[in-house]
Amino acid sequence: MSEAQHIVKSFGQELQQLRSLMAEMGGLVENQVALATEAVTTQAADLATQAVMQDAAVDAIQLRTEQLVIQMLALRQPMAGDLRQIIAAMKITSAMERIGDYAKNVAKRSIVLSQFRLPFSLTGLAAMSRLVQENLKLVIDAIGENDANKALKAWKADEAIDDLYNSIFRELITYMMEDARSITPCTHLLFIAKNLERIGDHATNIAETTYYAVTGEQLTE
Repeated sequence: MSEAQHIVKSFGQELQQLRSLMAEMGGLVENQVALATEAVTTQAADLATQAVMQDAAVDAIQLRTEQLVIQMLALRQPMAGDLRQIIAAMKITSAMERIGDYAKNVAKRSIVLSQFRLPFSLTGLAAMSRLVQENLKLVIDAIGENDANKALKAWKADEAIDDLYNSIFRELITYMMEDARSITPCTHLLFIAKNLERIGDHATNIAETTYYAVTGEQLTE
């Protein structure tokens, strides 16, 4: 094998390693969000604890990805589509790390929330959680399959999440105005809903980045 062929093969292996790291991180983050949201709706402290503990593994993969990206940029000097894929990987894993942080915050607040008896339903929050998880799964599939259509679908799905968040916000404010005893638990629920909304935003950003990495075209409103 010539030196040029060896370089091409090594670069291909590094790109595959990058995709594997994103897939592994995506799976961890998806599970972390699922644990955190279930902890809220079921008031299960053990699930919340698992979600919090998983954050260290997410952070570790992001660090490994950054190190690999820096190495590839320094040694390979990639061009065009390859460069897009590498830069996208760094942006995507950074967004995933933020999603992990928001999931950890949701989990921590769910532990505090479990100390309160809630006099109202969490149906709206459960529906929002499902939408966020579905969209996160869709965008992670888009990354793994290099699928621009799935990325586009995930990008368009954020509006429904925002609508639900606004509805939950109004509902919780109403509860707080009607009964001062509900202010503390409702405040925690407001933060939880906001964290879920931010997870949705980051999933949208990942979808946008994935679409650009695959097609070379920017998504615009």
